[in-house]
Amino acid sequence: MQGARTQLDRFAIGLMVVLCAIWGVQQVTIKVANAGISPLFQGSLRSLGATLLVGLWALGRGVPLGKRDGTLGPGVLVGLLFSVEFGFIYWGLTYTTASRGVIFLYTAPFFVALGAVYLLPHERMHRSQWLGMALAFGGIVALFGENLLRPQEKAWLGDLMLLGGAFFWAATTLTVKASRLSTAAPEKTLLYQLGGSALLLPFLAWGLGEPGVTALTLSVALALAFQVVVVASVSYLAWFWLVRHYPATRLSSFSFLTPVFGVLAAGVLGGEALTPGVWLALGLVAAGIWVANRPG
Repeated sequence: MQGARTQLDRFAIGLMVVLCAIWGVQQVTIKVANAGISPLFQGSLRSLGATLLVGLWALGRGVPLGKRDGTLGPGVLVGLLFSVEFGFIYWGLTYTTASRGVIFLYTAPFFVALGAVYLLPHERMHRSQWLGMALAFGGIVALFGENLLRPQEKAWLGDLMLLGGAFFWAATTLTVKASRLSTAAPEKTLLYQLGGSALLLPFLAWGLGEPGVTALTLSVALALAFQVVVVASVSYLAWFWLVRHYPATRLSSFSFLTPVFGVLAAGVLGGEALTPGVWLALGLVAAGIWVANRPG
């Protein structure tokens, strides 16, 4: 693809670190908003609000959203995959704990790497990249793996759902990279995802019996606004721009930073204890990302 790079430069690395920090803080804001809005319905409101913002941004910049460019099919697929991903994640968390779930969810970069073997042959990973991703994943297990050996009723069912969420997360990334969406404007790619999830997530929420909005306090509204403006609009636009211009396998390795940043944000913003294990995990993840992104 014209304009694509085979390595990450300093700009891409810096931007990915910032995005992972934003997505980590999002974990805290989701918990805050959960106090007044049920999870899947919260996701649908986030997608709806971001659809409006990104749509206005695209129209203001003159992005040709209605142009026939062969992206409709993969665009609809991306919206569906994103919605199913959220459904698996939130439904799975009703059976398993968040600390167990995050381990299974962050197998997504491995699914991306495996899919790249068949769908993105120019992005096949070298041995050092596999080693780096395994090292980074080890950091996640070190941080959240304490509960894995504790038997819990039906936890295995939730774990499988989170694994399914990881699969559909990776499938979304691969669909964007391997289809005509890879050459589309980031705004258009994001609108397919946001628009599809804004339509489908309310039905998933209804099907799971969620109550919707239960207590719209100022803190709940601010937490939702952060997700709409900063996460689903600004950060996702930046992410799809990166996916368009850089290798998806190398970008995905940075996603291991997100849960670590989430724990750090919970400590800084929520007053939760930051144990030595947090810093060990951060070190392992950073080392793994460095190994995975060495030229080779």
